[in-house]
Amino acid sequence: MRQNTIFHETDIGPLTITAENDHIVGIDFGVIPSANYVNTPVIDEAFRQLSEYFAGKRKIFNLPLKLLGTDFQKSTWEALLTIPYGQRATYGDIARMMDKRKAYRAVGMACHRNPISVVIPCHRIIGASGNLTGYGGGIDIKAWLLGLEAKHTHGL
Repeated sequence: MRQNTIFHETDIGPLTITAENDHIVGIDFGVIPSANYVNTPVIDEAFRQLSEYFAGKRKIFNLPLKLLGTDFQKSTWEALLTIPYGQRATYGDIARMMDKRKAYRAVGMACHRNPISVVIPCHRIIGASGNLTGYGGGIDIKAWLLGLEAKHTHGL
């Protein structure tokens, strides 16, 4: 299966978008070296939707995703997709949602391995104390994304 990759400059810096056939398999922070810098319609669509999100005009992504991970990771990422725009949850909340109450640490590890940043909203996960916890793009970007969503949640 051939993967194609393109990076785009965004409001939070460069994002590398990777597609496999007609599905997004990765959105990573920074420029990720690739042998296949080839643009595709699904990559263009992902960039368009991300641009709308950063402009505060998109609250829900509608992209064909192919989740590459263990069954537990996939279940965690699917649970993250249910966190509404502008809301926050904890690792424990996600573990309870998955009916695996004691798996909050495993949920945290799955978040750490999230291959599709921003679209799968790990940035909406906070610590049980209410503090911001680690994020692949860094705490500053996590705070920026949460601030963007807070700014655009009025009227939802």
